[in-house]
Amino acid sequence: MATSASNKDWIVPDWPAPARVRSVITSRDGGVSVAPYRSLNLGDHVGDDPLAVAANRQRLGRSLPRAPCWLHQVHGTTVVDAAVAAAGAPVPTADAAFARGVTAVCAVMTADCLPVLFCDRSASVVAAAHAGWRGLYAGILERTVAAMAVPGEQLLAYLGPAIGPGAFAVGDDVRTLFVDAHRQAAAAFQSVEATPTGRGGWLADIYLLARQGLQRIGVNAIHGGGFCTVTQASRFFSYRRDGVTGRMASLIWLSDD
Repeated sequence: MATSASNKDWIVPDWPAPARVRSVITSRDGGVSVAPYRSLNLGDHVGDDPLAVAANRQRLGRSLPRAPCWLHQVHGTTVVDAAVAAAGAPVPTADAAFARGVTAVCAVMTADCLPVLFCDRSASVVAAAHAGWRGLYAGILERTVAAMAVPGEQLLAYLGPAIGPGAFAVGDDVRTLFVDAHRQAAAAFQSVEATPTGRGGWLADIYLLARQGLQRIGVNAIHGGGFCTVTQASRFFSYRRDGVTGRMASLIWLSDD
């Protein structure tokens, strides 16, 4: 089960998580920011009015049991204990967080990159990871699972809104990195023919790349996917589409009821 969303456009993950596991993914709707951050921008690092961001985070907080453990995300592979990180300062530099017990809310922010939520079948640990292509290649999902210290077979994963396979154009360099590391990754890249105004290249399926990586470490209960932050402009922020834009949040925690 998941928490109830206070905004009709927010996503309540549809996955068979235990009742104690609560999760929600915000949309761009329901806040006070003005264009180009309209309206529920939760990122305090993208040039938006700090007072608007604070008001948006306050609105989000009404749906949460405590303040989220925000991260300074850098497309790396650092994973932190959300309870420890939330109790200290400054904001930790990391791209994933995990939590045991009811002491913390894990959160990642995205605007095209892939947010991945995790829980185990016994509801003893949850996690949230920020996975752009750099993080996927470097192993952020594998590091997150390792930090949870639960066998992959006991985990569930939910893939939140990210850039879709019809919009994620990459060059030969990105494809080569993945395919050289794992030959099966070739299935996640579709060739794009050169046009008079461009060189061609590849369309990458970040959802498939994530599924492949999770399956390699034994995580087969994978849910979600199928969104596209670029084409669903009224619902999601997209850095690739807009350049200057806001951030959504994907959040997960354990409830004590």
